[in-house]
Amino acid sequence: MFRRRLEARGGTDFRFHGVAVSPGELDSDRDDEGISPLPRFDAFASFLLTAPLRSLLDYRLIVVTGKGGTGKTVVACELAEAARRAGKSVLLIETAATESLASLFESSPRPLGYTGRPLRPGLHALHLDPHAALADYARLQIGLGALTDRVLRTETFQQLLEAAPGWRELIILGKIWHLEQKTDAKKRPLYDLLIVDAPSTGHGLTFLDVPRIVQSAVRAGPLARHASWVESLVHDRKRTLMLPVTLPEDLPVLETKELIERARNDIDIAVDRIVVNRMPGRRASHATRDLAALPTNLELECLPTLPQMRAMLEHAGRKEELAFAQRSRVSELCSLPVVDLPNRIRGFASKSGWSEESGAILATPIWPDEAVLIGPAEPSA
Repeated sequence: MFRRRLEARGGTDFRFHGVAVSPGELDSDRDDEGISPLPRFDAFASFLLTAPLRSLLDYRLIVVTGKGGTGKTVVACELAEAARRAGKSVLLIETAATESLASLFESSPRPLGYTGRPLRPGLHALHLDPHAALADYARLQIGLGALTDRVLRTETFQQLLEAAPGWRELIILGKIWHLEQKTDAKKRPLYDLLIVDAPSTGHGLTFLDVPRIVQSAVRAGPLARHASWVESLVHDRKRTLMLPVTLPEDLPVLETKELIERARNDIDIAVDRIVVNRMPGRRASHATRDLAALPTNLELECLPTLPQMRAMLEHAGRKEELAFAQRSRVSELCSLPVVDLPNRIRGFASKSGWSEESGAILATPIWPDEAVLIGPAEPSA
């Protein structure tokens, strides 16, 4: 559709967020390793449906996912902290089997639990346990609270649940939909932004696709109706965004490409940027140039010789260049701009100071090879 629109303009260039694009540029060649990029017009379709590229703070629901080990939980916490500092009322939702979010905010973390608690002013967090969510849903639909709880706790019912595929995902998403709908006494949304620390890559997509599967299997009744509400939220590009997190390394980049391809083709959820976590700076390259300015016969006590230091810095510099190459590669393969998060050598303990630097997650996305800023850096009023 977008190719036809460009060709209908007589093949003239189309200015997209400041980048001149011709119809021929919508085709991409394979990269050096034979990996085909995702079609560029898919990215343009995604952008045009949400154009101009919005601040993360303008969404209602952001689902953070990525390959295990890429730091998606940390990114979810950084986004929550940055949004809180920007004046938003934030709900941070943990879906993992065991809790870990509170340890990033507190030196002696206490459990969040199903109802959750405030971690900072303007930031509420909870652990979304599927069994508790199911009991909550059953009480709302059936009533008879004490009797319902007894039935749900029976061994037979628990065994049935373990054998039933997809119920955890559906009930968790249903609870997220319910939380997104909550309002305060003045009928305003209780939370400005909901951030979900979703399961890792493969399971994260299954997590988002369950409402569609339920609707195709159950055509009528309360379950089908509620699944349709959840599916509408997932597909709503004005409210919902999937935020993939990757590392500047080969395997995470390839898995991110597969994640985004499935998100576009199977889930139909908005994806408008990639977070590249643990990006190095150019310190080794800069230090190598500084070292070259020193006298060659300089002797340093208790330190490696200049040739030894040069060899170490050159090795570190090559690693930096590889990281920047992978950053460019994931942008090219997925046809998406990136947001860089630095490699924080002090870690993410509650007193490491990471929260002071959390605003980096809100930086304007860039196309690495073109250094073109995409859209406004500031959220809308």
